[in-house]
Amino acid sequence: MNMKRCLAMAACCAMLTLPLSGWGQGQKPKMAVEGQPIPPAESLNAVLTIMEHQIVSAADAMPAEKYDFAPSVPGGEFTGVNTFAKHVRHLAQSNYEFFQGWGIPGEVDPKTLSSLKTKDELMKALRDSYKFAHAAVDSITPQNAFLSVTGPEAYKSTRASMAAFCMAHSMDHYGQMVEYLRMNGIIPPASRPGAQM
Repeated sequence: MNMKRCLAMAACCAMLTLPLSGWGQGQKPKMAVEGQPIPPAESLNAVLTIMEHQIVSAADAMPAEKYDFAPSVPGGEFTGVNTFAKHVRHLAQSNYEFFQGWGIPGEVDPKTLSSLKTKDELMKALRDSYKFAHAAVDSITPQNAFLSVTGPEAYKSTRASMAAFCMAHSMDHYGQMVEYLRMNGIIPPASRPGAQM
């Protein structure tokens, strides 16, 4: 998927996700005042918090003994698909990769997470990676949001676009994790009655 498409998806998802928080249970969300300036870090971190909550709660909902689950459906093509554990590990690694080189304290070489296998190890790595991602997003200001950062030239990477890419990436894997949970008879926590984002 190209960068423009990822950014467009992230923007659409952000617009759809925030206003819907709390709906479905007969509650109307508190609405922001239109035209009020919101710092980029605050705005982006609000959406990242929603993604983090959905991802972390989904990862925690899968029992440890099912972390090696990968779908296999007759008539389907599932050769080489990731296990649930690999999705969780990949998300943790990617959260560091998106913001690599920004000078944020707590940066971890994503390769060091390759050996993690147990649910406990992976959950800790996932939570830590979102703390790092939030710290990176906190560093985004109106002055630096659209200044280029190191990355493939075709991506036209800026701090704002990398934050959006991180969220789009989280949503992509969340959708896959939801399917894995449901195939094991588990309703994702964010989809349960009364769930609040």
